Amino acid sequence: MRLRERENGHMTMTIDHSLEERFPDLGVLTLRIRDVTVARQSAVLERRRREVVLQVKARYDLESLKDVPAFRAYRDFFWKVRIDPTKNRPAAEALIRSILRGRALPRINTLVDAYNVASIMTTVALAAFDLDKLVGDLCMRVADAGDEFVGIGMTTPMRLQGGEIVVSDAEKLVAIYPHRDAESTKITATTRNVLLMVCGVPGIGEDALLDAARVATECIREFCGGELTA
Repeated sequence: MRLRERENGHMTMTIDHSLEERFPDLGVLTLRIRDVTVARQSAVLERRRREVVLQVKARYDLESLKDVPAFRAYRDFFWKVRIDPTKNRPAAEALIRSILRGRALPRINTLVDAYNVASIMTTVALAAFDLDKLVGDLCMRVADAGDEFVGIGMTTPMRLQGGEIVVSDAEKLVAIYPHRDAESTKITATTRNVLLMVCGVPGIGEDALLDAARVATECIREFCGGELTA
């Protein structure tokens, strides 16, 4: 699966050759959404979040959650790239587990909350970056020992062990894939243009990634406006 090479105007990701050889079924889809309006919260979005919470409670339980095929695929990938999925769970699984344990979904802003809804609905991991804070094209590669990364909420950089899968622009690391995004490119109230990344791993098929891209785009545009562009 080589979604990043589809000539649909949305692809901005390259994958290092050695990583591609190791994970030939690794697919990543990126899309640009321009002219969004990011607010702190939205009453309409809150209603959608409540609906999704009810759907999750009707569909899942904590005991069987680990057997959801998408979550098994992400967990398997995490182990292979030095992320312990029992301590750092795949994004959609973590959100669903939070719901099933009676906790409130996190409220960040309308754009992040919207794609979190889409991630829960599709079980596919999603990430978004402030497009205007990215420099050049993105590249996915294997981290070198000593690479520095400043994740969202961090004030000082962490030094990577080497072997983690990272995404970088021309100047900096913007994500530990598909686990944590960088502070420098996070979505804020001043964000106007977004790069949405649909995070595939081996075992997540092309149709699932395309469906997640559709659902996420629809959610973001419903609550934040914007236009999907090349």
